[in-house]
Amino acid sequence: MKTYYAEEQKRHDPKAFLSSGAQQPNPEKPERIERLLAGAKAAGSPIERPRNHGLGPVAAVHTPEYLDFLEHIFERWQRIEGASAEVIPNIHPIARAGSYPASAVGQAGYHMADTACPISAETWNSSLWSAWSAVEAAEAVMAGASSAYALCRPPGHHAFVDVAGGFCFINNSAVAAQVLRRSAARVAILDVDLHHGNGTQGIFYARPDVLTVSLHADPVRFYPFFWGYADERGEGAGLGYNLNLPLPRKSGDAAFLEALATAFQRIRAFAPEALVVALGLDAFEGDPFGGLSVTTPGFSRIGEAIAGLGLPTVIVQEGGYLCDALSDNLTAFLTGLGGKQR
Repeated sequence: MKTYYAEEQKRHDPKAFLSSGAQQPNPEKPERIERLLAGAKAAGSPIERPRNHGLGPVAAVHTPEYLDFLEHIFERWQRIEGASAEVIPNIHPIARAGSYPASAVGQAGYHMADTACPISAETWNSSLWSAWSAVEAAEAVMAGASSAYALCRPPGHHAFVDVAGGFCFINNSAVAAQVLRRSAARVAILDVDLHHGNGTQGIFYARPDVLTVSLHADPVRFYPFFWGYADERGEGAGLGYNLNLPLPRKSGDAAFLEALATAFQRIRAFAPEALVVALGLDAFEGDPFGGLSVTTPGFSRIGEAIAGLGLPTVIVQEGGYLCDALSDNLTAFLTGLGGKQR
């Protein structure tokens, strides 16, 4: 299994975010890359640089209005007298109908769901290379690889069609799924991050060609708060093509694997031709966010279980923050997945 990653992804270096009203150091640090690369190498995965795939694969998922915003907002923000060093919204619309503000401040509020996705001079370029890593992994699977790992950083699953949020700007898992749709009639996305993949759900919520399934900490008192509940099943043509499996806080290996079995039942019923795994390692018992209690051996069992589906699989990195076991958790997952596939 190959790992796809570009050095440009390291340049995005957000300094802070607001948590419960207080400014905190941003946990989505470039150092995550070094830990994840070490974990991939320990699993025997060779590292390859993706190609520049242009805007096409990204524009297949996100609106041109939003992509134009991401590309140019930092430069525009710097022209505001007294503006912060990074783009951080201070106003959000309670409705997003036909009107669209012309000001940088208004557009930041329109296109950024929260204060956890600050945009700096390097964010756009890093986000593109992160997405291109997902594209490269998807194309490798389309070419016959049983699996491929996209070390995507910044992550993506909280990004909607035209909204950034939760450290995410371009939805890499959605981009990978859309690339797979070139040759696969049906694609499933299985999100095992600590947090609900609300952006991914939103992108495909009315579509029957991509099944979205998410295991995550119950959002009733946990980010993203407004999405991720069990009664969210899709809408229109997509009704019945979304499954959320919220777990009680501190759930461990047994509960996670039990929910995974339920997820597999729905995935098998969908009969997909390819699978995207939105891999969050923040479900770990020692992750700084502390929401769930999956162990390092548990990640190996999760990988083995996913491999048992027997589907061409693209693994897209989502969360997983700085802790001593971050590398080991990725190694465990990739080894479990690859060992069962062989």
